[in-house]
Amino acid sequence: MDQNKGRLSGLLPIAVFLILFIGSGILFHNFYAMPAIVAFLVALIVAFLQNPKRSFDEKLSSVAKNMGNENVMIMCLIFLLAGAFSGAVQAAGGVDSTVNFGLSIMPAKIAVAGLYMIACFISIAMGTSVGTIAALTPIAVGISQKTGIVGAMCLGAVVCGAMFGDNLSMISDTTIAATRTQGCEMKDKFRENFFIVLPAAIATIILFLVLAWNSNYEVSGNLDYSLIKILPYVVVLVGALLGGNVFIILVAGTVLSLIIGVATDTIAVDKIFTVIARGMDGNGGIMNMYDIALISIVVAGIIGLVKDNGGIDFILYNIKSRVKGKKGAQIGVALLSSLVDISTANNTIAIVMAGPIAKDIAQEFDIEPRRTAALLDIFTSVWQGIIPYGAQLLYATAGAAAVGLTITPFELIPYLFYPILMGICGIGSIFLPHKKRKFNKVT
Repeated sequence: MDQNKGRLSGLLPIAVFLILFIGSGILFHNFYAMPAIVAFLVALIVAFLQNPKRSFDEKLSSVAKNMGNENVMIMCLIFLLAGAFSGAVQAAGGVDSTVNFGLSIMPAKIAVAGLYMIACFISIAMGTSVGTIAALTPIAVGISQKTGIVGAMCLGAVVCGAMFGDNLSMISDTTIAATRTQGCEMKDKFRENFFIVLPAAIATIILFLVLAWNSNYEVSGNLDYSLIKILPYVVVLVGALLGGNVFIILVAGTVLSLIIGVATDTIAVDKIFTVIARGMDGNGGIMNMYDIALISIVVAGIIGLVKDNGGIDFILYNIKSRVKGKKGAQIGVALLSSLVDISTANNTIAIVMAGPIAKDIAQEFDIEPRRTAALLDIFTSVWQGIIPYGAQLLYATAGAAAVGLTITPFELIPYLFYPILMGICGIGSIFLPHKKRKFNKVT
């Protein structure tokens, strides 16, 4: 095969990963039966076995060079700092205060829409959809039980809000992965991404308002909150929007959370380092970021060999031969990221895998990095918020079952307005006129 056309065989390691990961999920009825890192290591071995004309040392050098890429290492460091902030702010009571504050000021008429908006704020502040779902699912079930509103609608509102922040948050691992793989600033990606999904967010609020307008409820129990405990989230969010250095912002947010936690007696002085590492009761913390950091490194090595063996050239050639201009290339990026997320059931892993290929497509068709980063994050988040075997829907249903509501992931899908509308807006943005603006390139 002509070298410019690449080689289909170069994609064998990715195919092996997908077969192992999806196959084990189908076989064991659990898409988390095989840890992703195990499947990736097998794929890495397959990549090493390919192209016998190259020596093992040459292949090892290529893998190490790609694993040690500056963007990969920076991405992993940001993952760890985001984990430290998450662990510290949760231990300081930031999550509980934010949830209780929102519920305390939320009018009865906007029960479900308010739940969605609270989830949006918490997820964009926390940077994790699963963490948001875990925090709000018991409240969603309580609102359903007190009002008679369909439980699936309440849980759907939580998942919708969780995916809003997962896609946009400055400390979300998907945002970190998307911006680092494409080489752009977080604030540039945020601005590009925000205006694409804003119509979807507004439409989702309207839909939940209409569907639950006649409901009434009264949340009982302890709704105590402290505005000072919400402050670290505000500092991180505002600092990131103003274009501050992400390392400084995350360290500042972590330190502020610890100070507030100690001052309010929610964090014992001798537990300061523990909550940074493990969070509260193992929820959050640096250790929760180990898997994605290690996976990012291993995937970088695999992609290096895939590229050496002509796999990336094969994808680029086939995309270029089937599309015309920037719009076609953007559709290619959207399709690529969608398929990888559907296959892996993890939007961060999907971005890490598809990112280098998307960057090559973007450079070939002169697409701005912030644009490609936004498309990667949007379309992986679309599917991650819909697939019934993804962590988000599984966490929501498991959390609901723990507090007395039995529901299946499939029952949530009709109420997942935001991911569906986000996908529609993403596709629409590709075909609408797009003004090219200045952006800060990350080298």
